[in-house]
Amino acid sequence: MANTPKTNAARLLSAAGIDFKLVPYTVDPDNLAADHVAAELGEDIRRVFKTLVLKGERSGHFVCVVPGDSEVDLKKAAKAAGDKKADLIHMKDLLAVTGYIRGGCSPVGMKKPFPTFFHTTALDFESIYVSAGVRGLQLEISPSALINYVGATVTDLIK
Repeated sequence: MANTPKTNAARLLSAAGIDFKLVPYTVDPDNLAADHVAAELGEDIRRVFKTLVLKGERSGHFVCVVPGDSEVDLKKAAKAAGDKKADLIHMKDLLAVTGYIRGGCSPVGMKKPFPTFFHTTALDFESIYVSAGVRGLQLEISPSALINYVGATVTDLIK
């Protein structure tokens, strides 16, 4: 593990004294889906969370962190953000908005803090996996520690 690079997300969590593990996996550039990540990690897809960035019609950008086998419900996400309507941002805008690329978007260390919402099942596990901020590296972390660190709200977000 000594040669695993520390990402910005990992540096921020370390500086905050939060325990986590960096877990590398093999990237398939043709399949950036969470099910591939879960298979590479040998983990339950429900423990591998994906970080999605949405934009509400009035509230602006916000982040939803949902289980890898689920689809975000746009109505529930909008309601969580205090909006009537929200959509996923375009992939071409992800880097400019967050500082992260598709397949490497972490809920920790975006360019600026956005309102963040975790699906309720995150708390069903002792630890969950989220992107460490680059493709090929996941953070294994206590969901409550992560939720507290990013100041997230826990709510129902999936279809």
